[in-house]
Parts: sequence; structure tokens; C-alpha cells
Amino acid sequence: MPEATLVNGDRLWDTVIAMAAVGRTPSGGVRRLALSDEDRDARDLLIRWLRDAGCAVRVDDLGNIYGRVAGTDPEAAPVVCGSHLDTVPTGGRFDGALGVLAALETIRALADARVRTRRPLEVVCWTNEEGARFAPAMLASGVVCGQLTLEQAYAARDLDGRTFEDELRR
Repeated sequence: MPEATLVNGDRLWDTVIAMAAVGRTPSGGVRRLALSDEDRDARDLLIRWLRDAGCAVRVDDLGNIYGRVAGTDPEAAPVVCGSHLDTVPTGGRFDGALGVLAALETIRALADARVRTRRPLEVVCWTNEEGARFAPAMLASGVVCGQLTLEQAYAARDLDGRTFEDELRR
């Protein structure tokens, strides 16, 4: 049996802390409402890290981010893991982001150990999971799962009357 592949806890911690600096509040929490400037900065940082880890990155029509590492079987369905980077107005450092960053660290650890999986591996970062800015919560993942239409997602409005589509495109 091959030796176990371990994540690099220090690297994961440093990654979490670097992400927590994006939208940091004076109380030590994080505020990254979906599609805000802070959320965009966090998403740009994630894309950079995914590319640095060797992932092919794509962003869909809802702003969901996918970082993919090919497996040895190009026909195999991927193993997908992740979460979101947007927060509630008074979010914590780990909520949502830890799921995305732990998935990224898994990709990094496997690369460090030169492990190639049969199935492709994908890190996903969903847009507007919290629903703190655009209702309903799980808006973009809801479209991907067939629970909402793209039109419903695009028409969602924040309290200032801005639509999800307009904020996505800005």
C-alpha cells in the first residue's frame, strides 16, 4: 500500500489567513458579500492560487469558479469538492472559504506527492451561496442543480435594486 499523502497544514493555514485578510473587519471577521469588490478580490486570489496549483480554471455564466486537474481517465466523471467565498455581513474567517481552500490544499498535496488520480479532481467555488446580498441563498448552485433557472438568478435584486446579472457583469 502506498504511503499516505498528507496535506501541508501550515500551507493551508497560511492560505486561510491570506484569504481572511480579504474583506477583513475591525472585529477580526470577514465581510465579502456576493459580487462585492471584496468578493471579487477573493475570487481573483482563488483563481491565481488554482492556476499556481496546476488547475485548468473556468468560470461559468453565474460566476462559479471551477479549478480542474485531469485524471488518468479522461472519460471519468470528476470528484468535485468546494464551497463558497461570499459571507454574511458579519462572517467568520472559516465559513465557506475553508471548504474551498481545503479542496485547493488537497490538489496541492497530491501534486506535491506526485499522485495522479484516475478521476479528474475539481475545486468549485459557488457564487452567492450565503444569500446575504441576493435571495435566495445557494443561487448559482441552485441553477447548476436545476432548482432555479438562469433567468431567475440573473433577475435577483439586492436591497439597492442592483441585479445579480448586472453585478456579475460589472
